[in-house]
Amino acid sequence: MSDKGADTASGILFDLARNRTLDEQPPHPGREAPRLPKRFYKRAEAGAVETGHAILLDGRSVKTPSKQVLAVPHPALARAMAAEWNAQGEYIDPRSMWLTKLANTALDLVAPRRDAVIAEIVTFAGSDLLCYRAEAPAALVARQAAVFDPLLEWAAAAHGIRMKVTTGIVHVAQDEAALAAYGRALAALDHFRLAALHNAVTLAGSAVIGLALIEGRIDAAAAFEAAYLDEAWQMEISGRDEEEEARLARRRAELLETARFLDLLADAT
Repeated sequence: MSDKGADTASGILFDLARNRTLDEQPPHPGREAPRLPKRFYKRAEAGAVETGHAILLDGRSVKTPSKQVLAVPHPALARAMAAEWNAQGEYIDPRSMWLTKLANTALDLVAPRRDAVIAEIVTFAGSDLLCYRAEAPAALVARQAAVFDPLLEWAAAAHGIRMKVTTGIVHVAQDEAALAAYGRALAALDHFRLAALHNAVTLAGSAVIGLALIEGRIDAAAAFEAAYLDEAWQMEISGRDEEEEARLARRRAELLETARFLDLLADAT
């Protein structure tokens, strides 16, 4: 692979690290939408390096935008990431490379600013989706209670995270003790799992749902059901909306890939 090829790989990963796929980048007036880069390598594979297990394109390590070797702790994850690169056709589509995105984000954006990332997620927990309930209709109130309450009860029992619940959308400040307990739970995570948590919290709109997914309390399907309960209810009432269904399908797929990333992190083979 040429030096130009290595620079192209870093450029692709930069888009991934910013958590924005090419089709989500706003076009500039008078400019064409960003084009997908052409594939510049023949084969991707996993290989052991000093810092872990890297992705090799024609024998050369992929680098992150900050010029680190893109290496992960376990070979199973590295092999799955290499499979993402091998699955590319004539053009490289970052939208199909979620594992690579998460690993790159962990190395470049989470590890160097770990405390800031934790603080950001803790702040998000202060307005958690699960704490804001509908006043009516009764069926929606009951559905929210059936799905949301067990997650809040788990957070309290497992970590001492005792969140206040209210009706409506007016902000209710959470107790500092609850937020501090949430922060302590995050402090136990390595930077790869912290990156996955940040992604899950962003997708779900809930710090508690994200933590429950990271710790295996719920799977990705249950996380999606809880996070998008209100949207599902609305479509039941109003009927199908193709655009909304497509948006929710993307979010569900992203949560599934986040869960897959976590499973591969736990696989030491």
